Amino acid sequence: MAVRLPRPHRFDLWAALAGLLGGLLLWGIGLGTRPADEPIVLFDGRWPLLVPLAVTAGCELLRRSAPRVALLLGTLALTADTVTQGSIVTVLMYTDLMYAAVLYGPPASARRIPWITGLLTVAGSLVPYAVWRVPEALLIGVAIGVVSFAPASTGLIVRNHREAADAARLRAEQTALLAEMDRVQAVTAERARMARELHDMVANHLSAIAIHSTAALSLDEPATSREALTVIRENSVQGLSEMRRLIGLLRDGSGDLEPAATPTLDSLGSLVEGARANGLDVTLDAEYDAVPTPVGLAAYRMVQESLTNALKHAAPGRVTVWLRRLDDALALRVSSPHGDRDGPRAPGSGAGLVGMRERAALLGGSFEAGPVDGPDGTLWVVDATLPVTDTAQGASE
Repeated sequence: MAVRLPRPHRFDLWAALAGLLGGLLLWGIGLGTRPADEPIVLFDGRWPLLVPLAVTAGCELLRRSAPRVALLLGTLALTADTVTQGSIVTVLMYTDLMYAAVLYGPPASARRIPWITGLLTVAGSLVPYAVWRVPEALLIGVAIGVVSFAPASTGLIVRNHREAADAARLRAEQTALLAEMDRVQAVTAERARMARELHDMVANHLSAIAIHSTAALSLDEPATSREALTVIRENSVQGLSEMRRLIGLLRDGSGDLEPAATPTLDSLGSLVEGARANGLDVTLDAEYDAVPTPVGLAAYRMVQESLTNALKHAAPGRVTVWLRRLDDALALRVSSPHGDRDGPRAPGSGAGLVGMRERAALLGGSFEAGPVDGPDGTLWVVDATLPVTDTAQGASE
């Protein structure tokens, strides 16, 4: 199985070519790093130094794709270069291989290479000085430090800066993603809130209009038709007024759908009177103290939606609205005769129960709705418990 070598980076290719041509230029003019008569030079002549030069230039092709292999081969080539007349270009390319091994190598290599080269620098200074006892021996350690420790330290510094920049960029992207998620959630929650408010404000009036207009069209009695048209006009005027209020709030862009004119529990009497005018037999049994505004609004809207549902779905009979303030909660129950109609008396969106359940959940309360068998027959009962503690109030806001 053939091993496919990694393709060199374009910069590495140019670095290898420049190093090779520079080394050949210095070789051509006869410039080396040491004279041929030094004892360390084992291979006389100018030709032997071309081998380490060519190997080091080849290692430059791997400085980014395989930095550890390039450093190992480059170290062998530098060792071979020391027993020839030597080339300064080979030494320079080796320092680049050391730098690249720390910068592009694995994290473990990036941590170990500076320590190893630092220890070699110290050893290269102390051991020759201890043996020869001359200050010039310290220059060996200086040379080792310049060739190995300095480029390794530089590579580590650059790598740390890059990693810090990448981490900062990642944190910025995560922060932007979280901010976008929060924005989407806020928009979704606000849309749901506006949908509930719009449904609760208008559905009651439109249901009454639909039911009474049907009665006016099906009965050929002037008195009944006039009474139905009166109810239709009252509900249409009230619905139009509430729609204008909501549109005005949306145009202002304040996002506050709970202004001072928002109905409270004190408006339940007017709500029940309106339901009676629409044809429901409603009784109100309410005892409560002051409650937080969000709780009062939620309870009012639940009663309003329950009366609208009773107007559309309930069988003939009495509808009871019961409301009590407990120690730490507001409990309400709306019961109406459970009818077996073929269909509702007025069309609806089916979002009323969903909206009531959402209002209770936002306040940390409970909500149940369904048929209940009793001594007076089957009733449709809406039960809700809304906390009135400060915690619930803060959560709703």
